[in-house]
Amino acid sequence: MNDALHPLLLLLEQAETERNAALAALNECRQRCQAAQEQARQLDDHRSSYRQRWSAEFAQGAALSIVRCHHAYADRLDTAIGQQSLAVRQAEALQDQAGQLLNACELRVASVRKLIERRAQMLRQQGERRDQKASDEQAMRVHAQRRRGAAARSGVTP
Repeated sequence: MNDALHPLLLLLEQAETERNAALAALNECRQRCQAAQEQARQLDDHRSSYRQRWSAEFAQGAALSIVRCHHAYADRLDTAIGQQSLAVRQAEALQDQAGQLLNACELRVASVRKLIERRAQMLRQQGERRDQKASDEQAMRVHAQRRRGAAARSGVTP
């Protein structure tokens, strides 16, 4: 029976290997996504604290060159935050794709396992039918021998 299931067992092993690789890829995508989100949060926190600090400075008055530097830096910071937001969206999209791939791999593993289950059940049933047939044939032979023996003892030919 194991020989009959061998190709399916190999297929299951391959499907599990693919599933494990998909799980590892998803975990890696999750880590990258979390890192991108954390960096975006840090940039946003920095922008908030920078604005708050310089709002207090500007309330006291500041030279025009400092105001220009502040605005230039704030613009670069806004650009960096926009780029990081894009990176977060891309990381989330990759994470979603990796999750979908993992789901597909999980489905394949479950399908192959179910196929193995069904094939093993079919092989068991075939074996049981074969054993039953052999048992029935043996019983018929024994019965026929007994009839011949009884007929020979009574002098009647069957």
